[in-house]
Amino acid sequence: MSAIRRSLQKWQHFSDENKSKSTTSHPRSRNLTFRPIIISSTQQNADNNNNSSTSSAGRIKRVVLTKQGRTKANSNPDREFYAYPRLVTHVDNKFISKLTDLYREILRPEMEILDLMSSWVSHLPQEVNYNKVVGHGLNAEELSRNPRLDYFFVKDLNIDQQLQMQNDTFDAVLCTVSVQYLQQPEKVFAEIFRVLRPGGVLVVSFSNRLFYEKAISAWRDGTAYSRVQLVVEYFQCVEGFTQTQIIRKLGDNDDNNSILSRISGLLGFLSGSSDPFYAVIAYKNFKPIYD
Repeated sequence: MSAIRRSLQKWQHFSDENKSKSTTSHPRSRNLTFRPIIISSTQQNADNNNNSSTSSAGRIKRVVLTKQGRTKANSNPDREFYAYPRLVTHVDNKFISKLTDLYREILRPEMEILDLMSSWVSHLPQEVNYNKVVGHGLNAEELSRNPRLDYFFVKDLNIDQQLQMQNDTFDAVLCTVSVQYLQQPEKVFAEIFRVLRPGGVLVVSFSNRLFYEKAISAWRDGTAYSRVQLVVEYFQCVEGFTQTQIIRKLGDNDDNNSILSRISGLLGFLSGSSDPFYAVIAYKNFKPIYD
């Protein structure tokens, strides 16, 4: 049974048996009621089969990672590693500012957004109230403290990549400083494509920081350049994403190849310079043009 939780509210359980739905208004008092639509795996597979009969969009064209490239130094379940809430930001303020500015430029108030692999903060512009923001992560306490989330759900994407949501549900999907932990990125990006509406955008942002023991081998052993190219390949392996846009903004006086930078990135310590900012962006089917 899938579980979805409205931020700071009681758990609400949804299943095909009881058909229960949440009707509690949003804590930000926008006088709106959101009812997430959950479909069974059987129905979702049927929908996917119907879609695949008419279009190859969303199909995984090729495998990006080798078996070795998916391995982690710490092979214990990720739910155990993230069992204790970490109410900290994993990048510095300059990185967060750049990310918020990017969201301000790309996202629109009427959008419905999925914040994938989120935590207690989403880095969305504070002055913008979006139509709906759904969060996902591995720690319920962290997600419950995120004031931007209308709902959230807990799920380990390294065990089960299927998102219990209908096709064409969101206008935007965000993945912030977390892509390095995905062991099945091809399947996850294919699922993201499925739940995006046509013209919807996927924004993947990252820096040089990581939990070393939980990042996949292909990421740990890579360079700044190879990591960007790896994320580009994740997009390219799924049929239907537009050409990627790459944003690189290196930190002030930051030498990404220096010993200090590599150590601070691996251990998560702050150095005297700002964190490098990377983002890879693409759209489902086409890039919309707004007035």
